[in-house]
Amino acid sequence: MSLRFSATTPIRFDPNRATSMAAGPNRRPLPLPPRSQAGVDRELSRRLFILGVGYVGRFFAQHMKGQGWAVSGTCRSLEKKRQLEEEGLDARVLDASEPELSTLDILKDYTHLLVSIPPARGIGDPVRQAFSWLRMLQHREFLEHVLRDGNLQWLCYLSSTSVYGDCGGAWVDEDYPANPSTELGRMRLHAEKGWLDMGHNLGISSMVLRLGGIYGPGRSALDTIISRNPLSDSKKMRLSRQYTSRVHVDDICQALRAGIYVPFSSKIYNVVDDDPAPREEVFEYAEDLVKTKFAGCFQEDKYPDGTESTVQRVGRRDEKRVLNSRLKQELGIKLLHPSYKSGLRSIIEQIDVD
Repeated sequence: MSLRFSATTPIRFDPNRATSMAAGPNRRPLPLPPRSQAGVDRELSRRLFILGVGYVGRFFAQHMKGQGWAVSGTCRSLEKKRQLEEEGLDARVLDASEPELSTLDILKDYTHLLVSIPPARGIGDPVRQAFSWLRMLQHREFLEHVLRDGNLQWLCYLSSTSVYGDCGGAWVDEDYPANPSTELGRMRLHAEKGWLDMGHNLGISSMVLRLGGIYGPGRSALDTIISRNPLSDSKKMRLSRQYTSRVHVDDICQALRAGIYVPFSSKIYNVVDDDPAPREEVFEYAEDLVKTKFAGCFQEDKYPDGTESTVQRVGRRDEKRVLNSRLKQELGIKLLHPSYKSGLRSIIEQIDVD
């Protein structure tokens, strides 16, 4: 079975609507980037660098390239670098523990920075660690030249709703006290503060997006069912949750573009859909979609390791329902996929069977 997807789904975000909503009755509308600025000036004002081009970064890079932006980024291996270059992206290999100065030096040429490298257990936020490493080696002047004397205007850090911890199933917004229940959640919360502080010190627009469970083409319940791969331990644990907040990758791209065109200083946004449904419910719906489109190709048993006994063996934790009101009200976002149902339907429509 050959699965082919497109990473260039149109984004619904309307910068004019978002600007109007964000300005409010007593504030002047924020100016949009000039649409008709020509030549070099236009190119220099539309340069995006992504630290950690992973699943979200690849989709967002393609979205922005389609809008005429110059996009570059980092990855962890030469193999990934070759893959990204085949997709038309300028990629550089970055070892966060021993960064190449030449890699970080090019940041001065970019106007927008997206940080998409998650913290690793026992390390903390690796990119922040890279900057700390440089400071320890007395490269403060180099960093100031790159970040303060460069062209950077906007910074965004991709975080996770895991920073809220277990809220007993309550609805939580960005003002709800963050209380991570895992080491990775605590490191993410620490990284959020570090990047917002850096943006404040540099005097640039900075924001944090707290993402729900990310899904999209090539990464969804549909793919798990079609591939018949066993569930990982972390996925098995999420099976027992009564609520799981999730978001389609296209809506993440919407939120990022909105943050660029309607920048807010030191703002945090939850990026989730409207339907924090149980994972088991999502898999049942996905299985019905697969059976309908590919009748006779799959067995009748449920998704791998998704049995009742599996769910009962794992205790519930990190129960919460995450609100996205600020995302809609301040950034003018109208979700492309407010529920997992429309998200999964859009994915299966893109799957071709050879």
